[in-house]
Parts: sequence; C-alpha cells; structure tokens
Amino acid sequence: MSEPQHTVERSGLPHRFHAVGEALISGSDVMGACSVAGEELARDGASVEEALAGLRDTCRTATGADPTYDVVSAMLTAWSETTLGYLHQLSCEDPLTGLSSQAHLRSRLGEIYRLGGAGVPGGVDDYALVVFAMPPSDPSEEPGDHFTRAMRLARAGELARTAFARDETVARLGLHRVGILTRRDDRLGRRVQVLRTLLGGAEPDVVVRVWIEGLPGTDAVAGMVLDELARG
Repeated sequence: MSEPQHTVERSGLPHRFHAVGEALISGSDVMGACSVAGEELARDGASVEEALAGLRDTCRTATGADPTYDVVSAMLTAWSETTLGYLHQLSCEDPLTGLSSQAHLRSRLGEIYRLGGAGVPGGVDDYALVVFAMPPSDPSEEPGDHFTRAMRLARAGELARTAFARDETVARLGLHRVGILTRRDDRLGRRVQVLRTLLGGAEPDVVVRVWIEGLPGTDAVAGMVLDELARG
C-alpha cells in the first residue's frame, strides 16, 4: 500500500486530487474519492473545466488513460450538487445583513398559497406578515453609508428573531424594511408589542413603525405587495 502512495506524492498531482490518484493506483473506492474531490473543488470555487482538467491529468498520471464515464460522473455530480447548494444559500440569504432575502420570503409565501387560499384551513388565512420600517437615514449614496444602513437593519433583524423565535422567516425588504412571515395565533399581538419595545430600546431617538400586513387572497397579489413594501 505504501508504494502507490509514494508514487502519487512524487507525481505532483493537481490540488485536491491526491486521494483520487491514490485510489486509482490502489483500486480502492475511486468513486468516493472523486465525489470528495468534486465537493472540495466546488467549495474552492473551481470551474467545471478546471475540475475536469484536474481529473484528466490525475487519471493519465496514475493509470495512463483518460478517466472513465463513471469516474467523471461521480466527480461532476458532487461538484454540481455542492455548487447548487451554495447558489441556493445565496438566493435565500441577504449577503449584507444575514437576513432572509426577499426572494426567499416570496418562495415561502408561494408554499403557503399552495397549501390553500383564503378560507382554507391551514392556508393563507393562518399566516400574517409583520413589517417594520426603520426611518431612512442620510440618503447619501456613499458605499460606507450603504454598509452602515445594512448593519443597522441587521441588528434590527436580530431583535425581530428574539421576538419571533420559532420557525418564522425574517427577511429584508428593500433598504429600510424587514418582513416577518409568521402564523396567526392569540400571541401575535403580544409578540408584535415585544418587537416594538425591543426596537424602541435599540433606536430611542427615532420612531420605528411596526404593523401587521394581512396577506391577500392570491399568490400573484402577494408578490405585488412584497414588491411595493420593498420600494417603500
């Protein structure tokens, strides 16, 4: 077992492919090694062309032949799944604030409308959108001001997660607003009041508006409501 390993180490295989080379020489779990390499390359930000080139060079060095279909498939499947997972995470999270993105909130609303429209138990009537609006700060377009504004909204979003600490979706809506998709129950009013108190303590010199937005009867109108809130 040690001889193949020394051969691989002397070969100068591409980054992330040493385990693949060892597996090819020893014949042990080549598919597993290719899957791990695909995941690691995707996390590194390597393109599919770079991944394929590395696999080809490794196979030619270790076996003298091009990679087989099964080997390529194992690596590319892992690469694509890891890449898609990363892209999905980006679409779900606002990168500046760490809050859910508006696109993710829109997707969650779509799921609820598919459960049932107005008048259907367990559907849209059982949910509400709690919204709060931070007063606009200096409307400067300097990059530093954008960052300061985002950090202010991020801190307010963390307070929202304190008041709504279950499985609610807390999302950024535009520059100054946050939306919280939550179930309607007998504690909703009290939780909104807790949120007002927390925000008031964090922003004692300004008035933060907090209100409950009723969800419309159709998914399409709900999308328009979100867009309007984000423009506010």
